[in-house]
Amino acid sequence: MRIAFAGTPAFAVPSLRALLDSGHEVVCVITQPDRPAGRGLSLRSPPVKKFAEANGLKIYQPPKFNRREFLDELESLGPDLIITAAYGRIFKSRSLGLPSRGCVNLHASLLPRYRGVAPINWAVINGETQTGVTTFFMEKGVDTGEMIVQKKTAIGENETAGELYERLADLGAGAVVETCGLIARGEAPRLSQDDSLATYAPKLTRDDAEIAWDRPARTVHNHIRGVNPWPGAFTRFRGGTVKILESRLGPLSIPGMAGGGGAGGGPEPGTILDIQDENGILLACSDGCVWLLTVQAAGRKPAGGAAFSRGARLKRGEHFA
Repeated sequence: MRIAFAGTPAFAVPSLRALLDSGHEVVCVITQPDRPAGRGLSLRSPPVKKFAEANGLKIYQPPKFNRREFLDELESLGPDLIITAAYGRIFKSRSLGLPSRGCVNLHASLLPRYRGVAPINWAVINGETQTGVTTFFMEKGVDTGEMIVQKKTAIGENETAGELYERLADLGAGAVVETCGLIARGEAPRLSQDDSLATYAPKLTRDDAEIAWDRPARTVHNHIRGVNPWPGAFTRFRGGTVKILESRLGPLSIPGMAGGGGAGGGPEPGTILDIQDENGILLACSDGCVWLLTVQAAGRKPAGGAAFSRGARLKRGEHFA
């Protein structure tokens, strides 16, 4: 088939690579415009563009995907199918009807769960133990179209959103190639989504990154994993902020903490309970505690919890707010 591929971040690159290796003809690659980045705000190309350039593919970076002039150009290429993977643009009526075999999107969740722009993060934040990828025929609704292929995978207890992102990108590449084969043979299923089971994964902001130590230890641990690498979990300490990059669950009960942190003379959530060279900083939560393995002070490089403790001269009984 003649395929137009639309994608922008690193997540989409394995799918594009797999399509090239599969024998389908990629007639063009569509990606978002270069953006200013870094301290000098120099223009930076999206990962998909860099890969497409290295492989000699025709590239489009329309500021507005649905403009008539661009769609006329795209239509002239005669694509049978448009595949999208984290492209970041909404397709309107003409776009959806342009290829003869439709438009297919790769989404990083087991739809209808976690529709939206941050499914990987929210699956980890919410403590899911399983996720996956789904390909579906696009329609006007957000991630609501008929499903074609789903592939599942377990989420590790300590796996971060960034680590899961890389695994799902590779899993998604296989789903995309399988989907194209089914469509080419006229065998693609059209499985309706059950809207009553739908959940949503809105865009993360920096406000989602602050840790609330008065929540259960597992919830805190999942939160730290789910916002790694961006926006990065942080806590307030000594009038400033400290990023928490890596954690592990500690004991899920603390003497004197029955009924919640601070109750019955137990430690308040956020209290430093212990500091160990091997495990880092042990911090109280509402029903247990977490080990802080990797910490980053403002303007400093990441450090192990114990090394950070020595540099900051932490003491048991101090508080993270």
